[in-house]
Amino acid sequence: MTDQSSKSNTKPAPPTTLFLFGAHGDLVKRLLMPALYNLSRDGLLDDGLHIVGVDHNAISDEGFAKKLEDFIRNEAASKVDHPEGKGLNAQLWASLAKNISYVQGDFLDDSTYTALEQKIIASGTGNAVFYLATAPRFFSEVVQRLGAGGLLKETPDAFRRVVIEKPFGSDVETAQALNECLLTVMSEKQIYRIDHYLGKETVQNILVSRFSNGLFESFWNNHYIDHVQITAAETVGVETRGSFYEHTGALRDMLPNHLFQLLAMVAMEPPAAFGADAVRGEKAKVIGAIRPWSKEDALKNSVRGQYTRGESGGKPVEGYREENNVAADSSTETFVALKVMIDNWRWVGVPFYLRTGKRMSARDTEIAICFKPAPYAQFRDTEVDRLQPNYLRIQIQPNEGMWFDLQAKRPGPGLKMANIALGFAYKDFFEMQPSTGYETLIYDCLTGDQTLFQRADNIENGWRAVQPFLDAWREHSDVHPYPAGQDGPEASKELLARDGRVWLNIG
Repeated sequence: MTDQSSKSNTKPAPPTTLFLFGAHGDLVKRLLMPALYNLSRDGLLDDGLHIVGVDHNAISDEGFAKKLEDFIRNEAASKVDHPEGKGLNAQLWASLAKNISYVQGDFLDDSTYTALEQKIIASGTGNAVFYLATAPRFFSEVVQRLGAGGLLKETPDAFRRVVIEKPFGSDVETAQALNECLLTVMSEKQIYRIDHYLGKETVQNILVSRFSNGLFESFWNNHYIDHVQITAAETVGVETRGSFYEHTGALRDMLPNHLFQLLAMVAMEPPAAFGADAVRGEKAKVIGAIRPWSKEDALKNSVRGQYTRGESGGKPVEGYREENNVAADSSTETFVALKVMIDNWRWVGVPFYLRTGKRMSARDTEIAICFKPAPYAQFRDTEVDRLQPNYLRIQIQPNEGMWFDLQAKRPGPGLKMANIALGFAYKDFFEMQPSTGYETLIYDCLTGDQTLFQRADNIENGWRAVQPFLDAWREHSDVHPYPAGQDGPEASKELLARDGRVWLNIG
């Protein structure tokens, strides 16, 4: 095993006060605090980092830190590295916990923001990051109050940044309104719209693999690529998120952010440099080049599904309409498959098929790039005449890696072929320490690197691309049922079959 993951040459983030709004929520406990622990483990946090929880519940500074510690020990231990094999490293946690404090306050009460200002003054540094791990309805309100209180005003010696989780709007109109709201009190360079998918090593490696290997870039176009499949499959149902999911659905939850970000990584043009503005500019161009379907075409090129009772992991599970906080006659989709086209010179004529769903057969996030077949007239009437196409498969989770499928002759008489996968799994070449996927994103925010964060035009272009589907579905609310534990409704297979193509198996 080769370990090339050393952080020894990476400087620690500057001293900062990091405010975590929604401090008692699952995001902070399950992901953000384990990620901060891991960054501290790797020496990437300055001793001057102060972590301040902000929420309406009453709790002391010590009580808040202890609550986080207990949760990580008992519920999130797999996401942190524990050298003794017995949970958190006590010394490491103690060094982090000494700078953890808490502010009790209502997000809509101006006095809360006065208390935050006092925390910044007491910290000894003017740098501050405000992380909105809250319900989306608070985004505008919190940011406006931060602006009104002067907390977003930067100086040459102190930065102020805001991190916003998805969903960033629910359609074109709401996304534009939220962007306008943010930009009235701060500049674009202060806004970090976060998508945790972009923190995954395999996603970041897409750009490196594409642009540092001449072999890939030479055939990365419509002359050689037949189509692209992007899949994000989950085995879990909506769990405790029924009320959220009822108003969101699979398309709003996954497409404009996660899947479109993967699409942009695959399809973007080479940036002039690997700086934030150049990379984000090329990604925005790709999403902006997605063909706007008419309502009729949107219906033709989309499939909605909803899981019913079935089996998951060998155990019976309920259908979506039987979940908590879900209407008995709900037409919300838990599965969606789309066909989109990118109208630029590189990709014209190449369909991109995207699918995502809950309660499917396996957990699998993967990009599959299908290449056009090579000429094989000389093999007519042999098994070669029925070969499967070559795929480059980039798996984001759970088995991070990259594989290229090609054909080889089986040993022995006769011309019999076998499919061979050439590639690598990250765990076989690099030391993969436990992580949440947020480590890189938090570090980049603290150091001011916006490369992996979405810009306003990227967000709005994404919503423009899905708006025709939302509009069409509003008038045609049919949703196809599929049993839990299967890979979506049969109609999703027909979406590709009419083009003479098939989905790759999930898992």
